[in-house]
Amino acid sequence: MAKTTRIFGANSPNRSRSRETAKTRWLTSLAHFLRLPLYFLVALLCIVGSPVLAKVPGSINSSSQLPVNSIISLAVPTDAASLLQQGKVLYSNGNFAKAVEVLQQAVQIYKQQGESLTLAVTLSNLSLAYQQLGAWSQAQQAITESLNLLQGQDKNQNLQIFAQSLDIQGRLQLAMGKSEAALATWQQTEEIYKQADNQSGVVRSLINQAQAWRTQGFYPRAIKTLDRISQTLKSQPDSLEKTVSLRSLGDTLLVLGDLKKSHQALKESLIIAQNLKSSADIGASLFSLGNNARKQNQKKQAIAYYQQTVAVSPSPLAKVQAQLNHLGLLIKDKEWAKVQTLLPSIESHLNQLPLSRASIYANVNFAQSLAKVKSGGLQASSQSSYAGLSTKDSAKLLASAIQQSRSLEDKRAEAYALKSLGGLYEETRQWSEAQDLTRQGLALAQSSNAPEITYSLEWQLGRLLWAQKDINGAIAAYDAAVNTLESLRRDLVVNKDVVNQDVQFDFRDSVEPVYRQSVELLLQSQKGKPDEKILEKARERIEALQLAELDDFFQEACLQGQKVALDRVVDKDNTKAAILYPIILRDELQVIVKIPTQSLQSYSTKISQAKVEKLLIELRRNLVDPTATKIVQTQSQEVYSWLLKPIEAQLQKSSVDTLVFVLDGPLRNLPMAALYDGKQYLVEKYAIALSVGLQLLDPKPLVKQQMRALTAGLTMPPPGFPKFAPLLAIKSEFDGIAKAGVSTTSLLDGDFKKKNLESEIGAASFNIVHLATHGQFSSRLEDTFILDFDGQINVKDFDTLFRSQGKTVVELLVLSACQTATGDSRAALGLAGAAVRAGARSTIASLWQIDDESTAMFVSAFYRELKSGKITKAEAVHRAQLQLLKHPNYRAPSFWSAYVLIGNWL
Repeated sequence: MAKTTRIFGANSPNRSRSRETAKTRWLTSLAHFLRLPLYFLVALLCIVGSPVLAKVPGSINSSSQLPVNSIISLAVPTDAASLLQQGKVLYSNGNFAKAVEVLQQAVQIYKQQGESLTLAVTLSNLSLAYQQLGAWSQAQQAITESLNLLQGQDKNQNLQIFAQSLDIQGRLQLAMGKSEAALATWQQTEEIYKQADNQSGVVRSLINQAQAWRTQGFYPRAIKTLDRISQTLKSQPDSLEKTVSLRSLGDTLLVLGDLKKSHQALKESLIIAQNLKSSADIGASLFSLGNNARKQNQKKQAIAYYQQTVAVSPSPLAKVQAQLNHLGLLIKDKEWAKVQTLLPSIESHLNQLPLSRASIYANVNFAQSLAKVKSGGLQASSQSSYAGLSTKDSAKLLASAIQQSRSLEDKRAEAYALKSLGGLYEETRQWSEAQDLTRQGLALAQSSNAPEITYSLEWQLGRLLWAQKDINGAIAAYDAAVNTLESLRRDLVVNKDVVNQDVQFDFRDSVEPVYRQSVELLLQSQKGKPDEKILEKARERIEALQLAELDDFFQEACLQGQKVALDRVVDKDNTKAAILYPIILRDELQVIVKIPTQSLQSYSTKISQAKVEKLLIELRRNLVDPTATKIVQTQSQEVYSWLLKPIEAQLQKSSVDTLVFVLDGPLRNLPMAALYDGKQYLVEKYAIALSVGLQLLDPKPLVKQQMRALTAGLTMPPPGFPKFAPLLAIKSEFDGIAKAGVSTTSLLDGDFKKKNLESEIGAASFNIVHLATHGQFSSRLEDTFILDFDGQINVKDFDTLFRSQGKTVVELLVLSACQTATGDSRAALGLAGAAVRAGARSTIASLWQIDDESTAMFVSAFYRELKSGKITKAEAVHRAQLQLLKHPNYRAPSFWSAYVLIGNWL
């Protein structure tokens, strides 16, 4: 009987297999190179099969990628076919090193027998196994040899195999970071499947192309491709491709923050999977729905979906993924009793996992989670077997993970495990052992093309060297970590949810501290003597942090275009402006200052980050209360003493009249105009502007141009937004703009719709867009929007909305009735995002909603001042604010300080 030779995928059913222990041999070798303390040696004697907890990675396929498939049957010799089948089973069980060994034997047999076609298929499968080991050069050699053999075959007869081998090449290219090459390869497979009249193959290729677009950060293009697939499949019967494409679409929309559409696609995917009675796909769709609910902070719904995943899915891996995400929610909320109940069930499912990269990562992540449980919850008096957890428990799991990764010859997994064990030694202050482990892990990660692990090891090494007072070594390690992160900047998202599901990025915990600690280290290295090169490097690093934060907010790269350094602007074009860079560090607040034509200088205040943030939050809350003027003055005077008091004499001596702030963290939620020196507010002495970075997009004054404004507004909020009040003074506001001599075109109420706004901007050259409507800025992309007559316009749509005209860049965007989200300490991130996304050279917006009559007064004054003479936009805002401050009804900072100017202040 003919045997079937098959190009196999990465999601074949798992088979349980026994785990090799080899405890004595492992203990000896580990002790030799780790120089473990006695209590760790004792712990290793007790290594047993332990539960794991954390999101367990899949193999090379994400949930949005279909398996490599083959429908070609070939008659081949029984012994070679047996080897190929054995390799398939080993691969499916995650034993990739052994699979490589067996497949290599099959390759030799086929070469001897001259079986070119079957040899090509086997080489393609060999490439897949090499890819799982991170052996990129061997994987490339195997797939190249396979494709060369197929090129010599009758293409028309073997189109399917050729396309499938190209698919494997695309996966290798994607894994090696060559996403553009992968995209081109998958476009080629699409054409081949079209030639073969294989519609299913075409759809598979398009799904892969969408993943390639996602990898490059081009999420809108990925969405467009997936929408195209969905439309193609809409009228067709339910199929595996249909449910996978919808799930991929839902997962991509989730990353983009379009939670409503994401939920809709995922629900459709679930229904189709249920119709197909595919338990695996039902479980995958339920799991994605759980992630959607978690992103919306719908904890109960998320947990319900995760529990359904466990009940339905036939895969121990899927069950573990759901339970671990469930557990993460419980740990986050410190629900220790429920944690205690869930752990045994996780242990039961994890014991079913075969030895593989997935189980290794699970052991590592379980060790990390045990530390959280130990520090947070289960008391020694508890009856749970998890009570009384100690560092030894984590050490045992990590030692086991290192052992298993070596038995599989999986360098990437070993690097990850070594990093975690090194981190454990770091916690116990055993610097030498921690450093040794970290360096070993770093060498493995670098050789395995694993930048998402490499940067974390470089960061860990930097912390260890810093703790041992090796400042130069620590700076070098932090520099390396930052450089690695910068190389990942465009695809941070990819490393969160596509390429490596097991190594998750959380910006606040895993990215921001690298930059911030690096700056702290640099500034400490000055040893009390200001060094301009170090100060320059420190502020550049803070800017890199802010850009990375914006990229993370939008899940794609931002800030494109020609830029001019701020220092050049103040040294040559605007010599009466000074730039201030406050930086919030763990134990001090540092300020770097650039005064025109002078070298950088700095000063600091010894104060903890917690105290700084506490005062800033309280001051922000008091600023919106017109009756809280006294407490506002007291609190803002303290902030003034941090930021400006040490430099005020120099500012006066240099005749500075404009201050440009590049603000850090929660300082961005405060209007600098409201800072108080004991006698005057800052706005009474200076014009003030904010910048999101150290550069401006092609700075040009607006006053040299004829002012043409598109004004749009809503007097009443649309249905479904009852928390927003009417804005009855909008007509007065628009009249004031016209009376100032600005040429205006208006869209009011029913005419103010997204499509009309986009049409008007595209049809005429407006250099000002003035939107008098409610809006909200938030640290969450999905909660940052403005309202139009039909509902809300999300900030992610600003790029197409304001950049569609192609004639003249919007010089000034005014958002006159917006506010930052209440209780969101990082809400101004959404404001910065709106300014960047709109592409306007300058943006004026309110940090909170104020009386609409005073708003109309401010707006009228601003445009009059801007139109009347050769003054900067910052000075026009300054004068308009002073007019309000002098008005008997609007003296409180809550009225005049809410408005901030972001970007080009000229």
